[in-house]
Amino acid sequence: MKYIFSLLIFVAVFALSQVHSHETPMLEKATFAGGCFWCIEHPFEDLNGVHSVISGYTGGREKNPTYKQVSAGRTGHLEAVQITYDPQKISYHELLQIYWRQFDPTDAGGSFVDRGKQYSSAIFYHNQEQHELAEQSKKDLANSGIFDKAIVTPIRLAEIFYPAEEYHQDYYKKNPAHYKRYRSGSGRDQFIKKVWGDQHSSVRKYTKPSDEVLRQRLTALQYQVTREEGTERPFRNEYWDNKKEGIYVDIVSGEPLFSSTDKFKSGTGWPSFTKPLESNNVVEKVDRKLFVSRTELRSKHGDSHLGHIFNDGPAPTGLRYCINSASLRFIRKENLEKEGYDEYLKLFE
Repeated sequence: MKYIFSLLIFVAVFALSQVHSHETPMLEKATFAGGCFWCIEHPFEDLNGVHSVISGYTGGREKNPTYKQVSAGRTGHLEAVQITYDPQKISYHELLQIYWRQFDPTDAGGSFVDRGKQYSSAIFYHNQEQHELAEQSKKDLANSGIFDKAIVTPIRLAEIFYPAEEYHQDYYKKNPAHYKRYRSGSGRDQFIKKVWGDQHSSVRKYTKPSDEVLRQRLTALQYQVTREEGTERPFRNEYWDNKKEGIYVDIVSGEPLFSSTDKFKSGTGWPSFTKPLESNNVVEKVDRKLFVSRTELRSKHGDSHLGHIFNDGPAPTGLRYCINSASLRFIRKENLEKEGYDEYLKLFE
Protein backbone atom coordinates (compact mmCIF):
# COMPACT_ATOMS: atom_id res chain seq x y z
CA MET A 1 0.00 0.00 0.00
CA LYS A 2 2.82 2.37 0.90
CA TYR A 3 4.40 1.69 -2.52
CA ILE A 4 1.14 2.46 -4.33
CA PHE A 5 0.65 5.66 -2.32
CA SER A 6 4.20 6.82 -3.12
CA LEU A 7 3.66 6.00 -6.77
CA LEU A 8 0.46 8.05 -6.87
CA ILE A 9 2.25 11.02 -5.32
CA PHE A 10 5.04 10.70 -7.88
CA VAL A 11 2.58 10.58 -10.78
CA ALA A 12 0.71 13.62 -9.45
CA VAL A 13 3.89 15.66 -9.00
CA PHE A 14 5.09 14.64 -12.47
CA ALA A 15 1.76 15.62 -14.03
CA LEU A 16 1.83 19.02 -12.34
CA SER A 17 5.39 19.60 -13.50
CA GLN A 18 4.36 18.75 -17.04
CA VAL A 19 1.47 21.22 -16.91
CA HIS A 20 3.75 23.89 -15.56
CA SER A 21 6.39 23.26 -18.19
CA HIS A 22 3.72 23.34 -20.90
CA GLU A 23 2.42 26.68 -19.70
CA THR A 24 5.86 28.29 -19.34
CA PRO A 25 7.09 29.46 -22.75
CA MET A 26 10.65 28.67 -23.82
CA LEU A 27 11.93 32.15 -24.60
CA GLU A 28 14.77 32.99 -26.96
CA LYS A 29 16.88 36.07 -27.63
CA ALA A 30 17.59 38.05 -30.78
CA THR A 31 20.17 40.84 -30.97
CA PHE A 32 20.16 43.49 -33.70
CA ALA A 33 22.08 46.71 -34.38
CA GLY A 34 20.84 49.30 -36.84
CA GLY A 35 22.02 52.69 -35.68
CA CYS A 36 20.38 54.62 -32.86
CA PHE A 37 18.94 52.05 -30.47
CA TRP A 38 15.98 54.28 -29.65
CA CYS A 39 14.77 53.78 -33.21
CA ILE A 40 15.49 50.04 -33.38
CA GLU A 41 13.85 49.33 -30.02
CA HIS A 42 10.50 50.92 -30.87
CA PRO A 43 9.40 48.71 -33.83
CA PHE A 44 9.70 45.50 -31.79
CA GLU A 45 7.82 46.72 -28.72
CA ASP A 46 4.29 45.35 -28.21
CA LEU A 47 4.58 42.68 -30.91
CA ASN A 48 2.66 39.55 -30.04
CA GLY A 49 5.24 37.09 -28.70
CA VAL A 50 7.86 39.71 -27.76
CA HIS A 51 8.40 39.81 -23.99
CA SER A 52 11.02 42.56 -23.76
CA VAL A 53 13.28 44.80 -25.83
CA ILE A 54 16.38 46.22 -24.17
CA SER A 55 18.66 48.92 -25.59
CA GLY A 56 22.34 48.36 -25.01
CA TYR A 57 25.85 47.83 -26.30
CA THR A 58 27.59 44.78 -27.76
CA GLY A 59 30.35 43.63 -30.08
CA GLY A 60 33.22 45.55 -28.48
CA ARG A 61 36.05 45.07 -26.00
CA GLU A 62 35.14 47.45 -23.15
CA LYS A 63 33.47 45.87 -20.12
CA ASN A 64 30.36 47.62 -18.78
CA PRO A 65 30.66 50.55 -21.18
CA THR A 66 28.81 53.82 -20.74
CA TYR A 67 26.90 55.72 -23.40
CA LYS A 68 29.59 58.40 -23.40
CA GLN A 69 32.31 55.83 -24.08
CA VAL A 70 30.38 54.03 -26.82
CA SER A 71 29.22 57.19 -28.59
CA ALA A 72 32.84 58.39 -28.71
CA GLY A 73 33.61 55.38 -30.89
CA ARG A 74 36.57 54.00 -28.95
CA THR A 75 35.08 50.82 -27.42
CA GLY A 76 34.30 48.76 -30.52
CA HIS A 77 30.72 48.37 -29.28
CA LEU A 78 27.64 49.02 -31.39
CA GLU A 79 24.37 50.45 -30.16
CA ALA A 80 22.00 47.48 -30.32
CA VAL A 81 18.81 45.99 -28.94
CA GLN A 82 18.26 42.57 -27.41
CA ILE A 83 14.81 41.05 -27.88
CA THR A 84 13.41 38.29 -25.68
CA TYR A 85 10.63 36.50 -27.54
CA ASP A 86 8.45 33.41 -27.62
CA PRO A 87 9.23 31.51 -30.86
CA GLN A 88 5.83 29.79 -30.64
CA LYS A 89 4.16 33.17 -31.21
CA ILE A 90 6.63 35.07 -33.35
CA SER A 91 9.46 33.51 -35.32
CA TYR A 92 13.04 34.69 -35.74
CA HIS A 93 12.32 34.91 -39.46
CA GLU A 94 9.54 37.43 -38.77
CA LEU A 95 11.81 39.46 -36.48
CA LEU A 96 14.38 39.59 -39.28
CA GLN A 97 11.80 40.88 -41.75
CA ILE A 98 10.91 43.72 -39.38
CA TYR A 99 14.58 44.44 -38.67
CA TRP A 100 15.63 44.89 -42.31
CA ARG A 101 12.99 47.61 -42.76
CA GLN A 102 14.42 49.93 -40.09
CA PHE A 103 17.71 51.22 -41.54
CA ASP A 104 19.97 51.40 -44.60
CA PRO A 105 21.80 48.04 -44.85
CA THR A 106 24.09 49.39 -47.59
CA ASP A 107 25.72 51.95 -45.27
CA ALA A 108 28.85 50.64 -43.52
CA GLY A 109 29.85 53.98 -42.04
CA GLY A 110 27.01 54.54 -39.61
CA SER A 111 23.31 55.14 -39.79
CA PHE A 112 21.75 58.28 -41.26
CA VAL A 113 23.07 61.34 -39.38
CA ASP A 114 24.89 59.22 -36.80
CA ARG A 115 28.32 58.37 -38.21
CA GLY A 116 30.89 55.89 -36.99
CA LYS A 117 31.12 52.13 -36.43
CA GLN A 118 29.20 52.43 -33.16
CA TYR A 119 26.11 53.34 -35.23
CA SER A 120 26.58 50.73 -37.96
CA SER A 121 24.36 47.68 -38.42
CA ALA A 122 24.87 44.02 -37.50
CA ILE A 123 22.93 40.86 -36.72
CA PHE A 124 24.27 38.96 -33.71
CA TYR A 125 23.11 35.36 -33.89
CA HIS A 126 22.67 33.21 -30.76
CA ASN A 127 22.61 29.74 -32.34
CA GLN A 128 23.13 27.93 -35.63
CA GLU A 129 19.48 28.19 -36.64
CA GLN A 130 19.55 31.98 -36.25
CA HIS A 131 22.82 32.08 -38.20
CA GLU A 132 21.30 30.20 -41.14
CA LEU A 133 18.08 32.22 -41.12
CA ALA A 134 19.99 35.51 -40.94
CA GLU A 135 22.27 34.54 -43.83
CA GLN A 136 19.28 33.46 -45.93
CA SER A 137 17.33 36.64 -45.19
CA LYS A 138 20.35 38.75 -46.16
CA LYS A 139 20.68 36.79 -49.39
CA ASP A 140 16.95 37.19 -50.12
CA LEU A 141 17.18 40.94 -49.54
CA ALA A 142 20.19 41.22 -51.85
CA ASN A 143 18.36 39.28 -54.57
CA SER A 144 15.12 41.25 -54.20
CA GLY A 145 16.35 44.24 -56.20
CA ILE A 146 15.19 46.68 -53.52
CA PHE A 147 18.71 48.09 -53.15
CA ASP A 148 21.14 48.81 -55.98
CA LYS A 149 24.14 48.61 -53.64
CA ALA A 150 25.62 45.67 -51.76
CA ILE A 151 24.10 44.67 -48.41
CA VAL A 152 26.97 45.27 -45.97
CA THR A 153 25.30 44.38 -42.66
CA PRO A 154 27.56 41.73 -41.06
CA ILE A 155 26.21 38.60 -39.36
CA ARG A 156 28.21 37.92 -36.21
CA LEU A 157 28.19 35.54 -33.27
CA ALA A 158 26.46 37.10 -30.27
CA GLU A 159 28.74 38.46 -27.56
CA ILE A 160 28.13 39.88 -24.11
CA PHE A 161 25.28 42.37 -24.22
CA TYR A 162 25.45 45.31 -21.82
CA PRO A 163 22.13 47.09 -21.13
CA ALA A 164 22.30 50.83 -21.65
CA GLU A 165 21.53 53.37 -18.96
CA GLU A 166 17.93 53.44 -17.73
CA TYR A 167 17.11 56.76 -19.40
CA HIS A 168 17.72 55.14 -22.79
CA GLN A 169 15.18 52.34 -22.20
CA ASP A 170 11.78 52.98 -23.84
CA TYR A 171 13.02 56.40 -24.88
CA TYR A 172 10.17 56.81 -27.37
CA LYS A 173 7.74 56.61 -24.44
CA LYS A 174 9.68 58.76 -21.98
CA ASN A 175 10.50 61.55 -24.44
CA PRO A 176 8.06 61.17 -27.35
CA ALA A 177 8.40 64.72 -28.70
CA HIS A 178 12.19 64.60 -28.85
CA TYR A 179 12.12 61.06 -30.23
CA LYS A 180 9.85 62.04 -33.12
CA ARG A 181 11.94 65.12 -33.93
CA TYR A 182 15.11 63.05 -33.89
CA ARG A 183 13.71 60.31 -36.16
CA SER A 184 12.39 62.79 -38.67
CA GLY A 185 15.48 64.99 -38.54
CA SER A 186 17.83 62.05 -38.98
CA GLY A 187 16.24 61.08 -42.29
CA ARG A 188 15.34 57.58 -41.11
CA ASP A 189 11.59 57.93 -41.58
CA GLN A 190 11.97 59.43 -45.03
CA PHE A 191 14.31 56.61 -46.07
CA ILE A 192 11.94 53.89 -44.86
CA LYS A 193 9.00 55.48 -46.63
CA LYS A 194 10.92 55.88 -49.87
CA VAL A 195 12.42 52.37 -49.97
CA TRP A 196 9.64 50.29 -48.42
CA GLY A 197 6.69 51.53 -50.40
CA ASP A 198 3.73 49.36 -51.42
CA GLN A 199 5.58 48.29 -54.57
CA HIS A 200 8.07 46.39 -52.42
CA SER A 201 5.79 45.03 -49.71
CA SER A 202 5.09 41.80 -51.58
CA VAL A 203 8.80 41.05 -51.90
CA ARG A 204 9.18 41.21 -48.14
CA LYS A 205 6.03 39.41 -47.13
CA TYR A 206 5.01 36.97 -49.74
CA THR A 207 7.83 34.48 -50.17
CA LYS A 208 7.94 30.84 -49.08
CA PRO A 209 11.15 29.78 -47.30
CA SER A 210 12.75 26.45 -48.08
CA ASP A 211 11.38 23.29 -46.50
CA GLU A 212 14.52 23.03 -44.36
CA VAL A 213 13.92 26.51 -42.95
CA LEU A 214 10.23 25.81 -42.38
CA ARG A 215 11.00 22.65 -40.42
CA GLN A 216 13.15 24.74 -38.12
CA ARG A 217 10.82 27.72 -37.95
CA LEU A 218 7.39 26.15 -37.57
CA THR A 219 6.06 24.12 -34.68
CA ALA A 220 5.31 20.46 -35.36
CA LEU A 221 1.60 21.26 -35.60
CA GLN A 222 2.10 24.24 -37.90
CA TYR A 223 4.26 22.15 -40.21
CA GLN A 224 1.78 19.25 -40.20
CA VAL A 225 -1.13 21.53 -41.05
CA THR A 226 0.48 23.81 -43.64
CA ARG A 227 2.82 21.35 -45.39
CA GLU A 228 1.11 17.98 -44.83
CA GLU A 229 -2.53 19.12 -44.98
CA GLY A 230 -3.26 18.21 -41.39
CA THR A 231 -6.14 19.43 -39.22
CA GLU A 232 -5.83 20.75 -35.69
CA ARG A 233 -8.27 19.92 -32.89
CA PRO A 234 -11.44 22.05 -32.64
CA PHE A 235 -11.83 24.38 -29.64
CA ARG A 236 -8.18 23.73 -28.74
CA ASN A 237 -6.43 26.07 -31.12
CA GLU A 238 -5.17 29.61 -30.81
CA TYR A 239 -7.71 31.73 -32.70
CA TRP A 240 -11.05 29.91 -32.69
CA ASP A 241 -12.41 32.32 -30.06
CA ASN A 242 -10.20 35.34 -30.77
CA LYS A 243 -12.32 38.51 -30.68
CA LYS A 244 -9.58 41.12 -31.08
CA GLU A 245 -9.42 43.45 -34.08
CA GLY A 246 -6.77 42.81 -36.68
CA ILE A 247 -5.87 40.70 -39.69
CA TYR A 248 -4.75 37.10 -40.15
CA VAL A 249 -1.76 36.38 -42.37
CA ASP A 250 -0.18 33.15 -43.62
CA ILE A 251 2.20 31.75 -40.99
CA VAL A 252 4.59 30.77 -43.80
CA SER A 253 4.63 33.71 -46.21
CA GLY A 254 2.98 36.57 -44.32
CA GLU A 255 0.48 37.24 -47.11
CA PRO A 256 -2.81 38.77 -45.83
CA LEU A 257 -5.64 36.24 -45.78
CA PHE A 258 -8.54 37.22 -43.50
CA SER A 259 -9.79 40.06 -41.31
CA SER A 260 -11.48 40.11 -37.93
CA THR A 261 -14.19 42.21 -39.58
CA ASP A 262 -15.32 39.09 -41.48
CA LYS A 263 -14.87 36.59 -38.62
CA PHE A 264 -17.93 34.98 -37.04
CA LYS A 265 -18.73 32.41 -34.37
CA SER A 266 -19.56 29.24 -36.27
CA GLY A 267 -19.71 26.84 -33.33
CA THR A 268 -17.29 24.47 -35.08
CA GLY A 269 -14.26 25.23 -32.91
CA TRP A 270 -12.16 26.63 -35.76
CA PRO A 271 -11.71 30.24 -36.92
CA SER A 272 -14.45 30.96 -39.46
CA PHE A 273 -14.78 33.84 -41.93
CA THR A 274 -17.42 34.91 -44.44
CA LYS A 275 -14.83 35.95 -47.02
CA PRO A 276 -11.07 36.44 -47.53
CA LEU A 277 -9.39 39.77 -46.92
CA GLU A 278 -7.48 39.35 -50.20
CA SER A 279 -9.28 36.89 -52.49
CA ASN A 280 -6.25 36.60 -54.78
CA ASN A 281 -4.23 35.17 -51.90
CA VAL A 282 -6.67 32.29 -51.25
CA VAL A 283 -6.63 29.47 -53.80
CA GLU A 284 -9.42 26.88 -54.05
CA LYS A 285 -8.64 23.25 -54.93
CA VAL A 286 -10.73 20.09 -55.11
CA ASP A 287 -10.14 17.73 -52.17
CA ARG A 288 -11.34 14.10 -52.37
CA LYS A 289 -9.30 12.64 -49.50
CA LEU A 290 -12.36 11.73 -47.39
CA PHE A 291 -14.14 10.04 -50.35
CA VAL A 292 -16.34 13.12 -50.72
CA SER A 293 -15.61 16.18 -52.79
CA ARG A 294 -14.63 19.20 -50.71
CA THR A 295 -13.03 22.52 -51.59
CA GLU A 296 -9.61 22.95 -50.01
CA LEU A 297 -8.18 26.41 -49.37
CA ARG A 298 -4.47 27.16 -49.84
CA SER A 299 -2.46 30.37 -49.75
CA LYS A 300 -1.21 31.58 -53.11
CA HIS A 301 2.37 32.54 -52.25
CA GLY A 302 3.07 30.26 -49.28
CA ASP A 303 1.17 27.28 -50.74
CA SER A 304 0.00 26.57 -47.20
CA HIS A 305 -2.95 24.33 -46.50
CA LEU A 306 -5.43 26.62 -44.73
CA GLY A 307 -8.68 24.68 -44.39
CA HIS A 308 -11.89 24.28 -46.41
CA ILE A 309 -14.84 26.32 -47.64
CA PHE A 310 -18.49 25.39 -46.99
CA ASN A 311 -21.88 26.74 -48.07
CA ASP A 312 -23.38 27.06 -44.58
CA GLY A 313 -22.15 30.51 -43.58
CA PRO A 314 -24.10 33.65 -42.68
CA ALA A 315 -24.96 36.63 -44.85
CA PRO A 316 -23.79 38.40 -46.88
CA THR A 317 -21.87 35.59 -48.64
CA GLY A 318 -23.48 32.46 -47.21
CA LEU A 319 -19.98 30.95 -47.09
CA ARG A 320 -17.89 29.59 -44.24
CA TYR A 321 -14.14 29.72 -44.67
CA CYS A 322 -13.13 27.18 -42.03
CA ILE A 323 -9.43 27.76 -41.26
CA ASN A 324 -6.80 26.14 -39.05
CA SER A 325 -5.26 28.50 -36.49
CA ALA A 326 -1.93 26.78 -37.09
CA SER A 327 -1.91 28.20 -40.64
CA LEU A 328 -2.31 31.75 -39.40
CA ARG A 329 -0.55 34.56 -37.58
CA PHE A 330 -2.73 37.29 -36.09
CA ILE A 331 -1.64 40.94 -36.25
CA ARG A 332 -3.54 43.30 -33.99
CA LYS A 333 -4.74 46.54 -35.54
CA GLU A 334 -2.39 48.63 -33.38
CA ASN A 335 0.59 46.75 -34.85
CA LEU A 336 -0.42 46.89 -38.52
CA GLU A 337 1.64 49.96 -39.40
CA LYS A 338 4.65 48.72 -37.46
CA GLU A 339 4.65 45.41 -39.35
CA GLY A 340 4.10 46.95 -42.78
CA TYR A 341 0.38 46.26 -43.18
CA ASP A 342 -0.77 49.86 -42.69
CA GLU A 343 -2.99 49.74 -45.79
CA TYR A 344 -5.44 47.65 -43.74
CA LEU A 345 -5.85 50.22 -40.96
CA LYS A 346 -8.81 51.66 -42.86
CA LEU A 347 -10.78 48.50 -42.04
CA PHE A 348 -10.97 49.56 -38.41
CA GLU A 349 -11.67 53.28 -38.75
